[in-house]
Amino acid sequence: MSDTAKDQALDRATLITIIVAALGYFVDIFDLLLFSIVRIESLKDMGLSGDELLSKGILLINVQMAGLLIGGILWGVWGDKFGRVSVLFGSILLYSLANIANGFTDSVTMYAVLRFLAGIGLAGELGAGVTLASELLPKKWRGLGTTFIASIGVLGATLAAVIAEYTDWRTAYIIGGCMGLGLLALRVNVRESTLYNNMKQGVAKGNVFMLFTRFATLKRYLAVILIGAPIWGVVALFITFTPEFAVSLGLSVAPKAGTAVLACYAGLALGDMLSGLMSQFLQSRRKSVAVSLCLTILFVGLYLFVPHDSLYVYYGLCFLMGVGIGYWAMFVQMGAEQFGTNIRATAAISIPNMVRAMVIPITTGFHALVPAIGVVYSGVSVMAVLLVLAFGSLLVLKETFHTDLDYLEQ
Repeated sequence: MSDTAKDQALDRATLITIIVAALGYFVDIFDLLLFSIVRIESLKDMGLSGDELLSKGILLINVQMAGLLIGGILWGVWGDKFGRVSVLFGSILLYSLANIANGFTDSVTMYAVLRFLAGIGLAGELGAGVTLASELLPKKWRGLGTTFIASIGVLGATLAAVIAEYTDWRTAYIIGGCMGLGLLALRVNVRESTLYNNMKQGVAKGNVFMLFTRFATLKRYLAVILIGAPIWGVVALFITFTPEFAVSLGLSVAPKAGTAVLACYAGLALGDMLSGLMSQFLQSRRKSVAVSLCLTILFVGLYLFVPHDSLYVYYGLCFLMGVGIGYWAMFVQMGAEQFGTNIRATAAISIPNMVRAMVIPITTGFHALVPAIGVVYSGVSVMAVLLVLAFGSLLVLKETFHTDLDYLEQ
C-alpha cells in the first residue's frame, strides 16, 4: 500500500472517531447545561420559592461540579490504564442513566444525588475525545480536530434550550439521557489511539500522583486549569444567574435563562471555530487564547456597564460573551499537548473538569460578596481575579502547536 493510500485509510478511520466523539460531546453539553436552563422551573415544581431558588440552585450546581471533579480523576486514570475508547463507553452510559432517573425525582435531596452521579458520568467525554483526536491526527491538523469536536459539542446547549422551551423539565432530562444511550451503538467502530497501543509494557500509566508530586508537571497542570477558569466564570455567573443579573442591570422585562444559554453557546460555537482557525493561522495556541481573553474582557464590560433595556441587546451581549470565551477547544487541546502519552488522558480528562469544578469557589465567592457590594460588582470582582490568573498562567506555559506527542512522562 502506498503512503498516500495509508494516509487516506488513516483519515477515514480517524474521521469516524472524531465525528463520534463530537456527537458524544454534543449530548454531554446538552445534559450539563440543562440544569442551568430548567433550574427555576424544576425547583418551583418541587415547592421551592424566593431565596431558596438561588441558594438551592447553587447547592445543586456545586454538587454536580463536585461529581465532575471526582469523575475527571477517575475517568482520566481509567483512560491511561485501559484505553481512551473505554472511557467513551463508560461515561456516556453513566450520565445517560442518571439523567433519565433525574426525570422522575421529587425531592431536592434525590435531585442532588442524581446531579452528582451525572457529573461523574459527564466528566469523561470531552477529555477522552480530545485525547483521541490529538493522538490520531497529524500535528498540523490536530487543533482543527479538537475545534470540530468542541464546535459541534457546544451546540448541544442550543438543543437543550429548544427542548426545554417546548417540553417540561422532566421530559427534557429523559430526552437527554435517551440520546446518550443511542450513541452507544455508534461507539462500536471508534478507533483506539495508536500512540496508546504502542506504549511499551511496564510503563507507568495513569499515575495521577505524577501531576501533583513533581513541580514541573504541577505547574503546567495548574496553569492550564487557570487559563480555562474564565470560561466557566462567565457561564456560571452571568448566564446561569441571568434572572438575578437582569434585575440588577435594571431590565424592565425579565430575560429567560434558557434563551441566554442558547445565545451564549451559539456564540461559544462560533468562538471555538474562530479560535481554532486563528490558532492554525498564527501557528500558536497561546496567542489564540490571549486574543479570546481580551475579547472576553471587552464583552463582559459591555454586558455589565453599557446601559440597555432591550431583550434583543441583552441576548446579543450573551452571544458576544460566548464568542469571547470560545476558546474551550484550544484550552483543552493545550491540556492534552502539555503531557506525555502515559498520563495524557489523566491530564486532558481531569483538567476541563477541574475548571468546571471551579464553579464551586466561583459561585461561593460570588454569593458571599453579594450582600456587601451587590450582584453586578460581585460578578466584576470574581471575573477580574479569574482573568488576571488566566493571563499570568498563559505566560507560564510553553507553546505546543508543533509539539510531537509521541513521548512519555518519566
